Amino acid sequence: MYLKKTVQLLLVVLVLSVSVGCSQGEPESAWKMINSGALLVDVRSPGEFNQGHLPDAKLIPVGDVESRIAEFGDDKNRPIVVYCKAGVRAAKAINVLKEHGYTNVLNGGGYSDLMASRP
Repeated sequence: MYLKKTVQLLLVVLVLSVSVGCSQGEPESAWKMINSGALLVDVRSPGEFNQGHLPDAKLIPVGDVESRIAEFGDDKNRPIVVYCKAGVRAAKAINVLKEHGYTNVLNGGGYSDLMASRP
């Protein structure tokens, strides 16, 4: 019984740590990539995008990343910055991109965080 509870607790801690890690973006690194010409992709909903988005951001809602993979281009090393509201959907989109072989992708985090850290 003790072992079972310990394993369950460890699983909860693992899931929470992965979730928290995935939701944290890197706004400062994102701006460096954006200013160097990275593809900037907003994976929020069209409604969220219409309420405000970063200049030159391309809207590809997270649920559409797989079906619109061609829009990310053939260069699998192309710098790509993905953002959403808090970074969680961006992390999901990055997982899809990595499954398709993209290697230079960064979670920019949330729109508000990016705006607040804009150089």
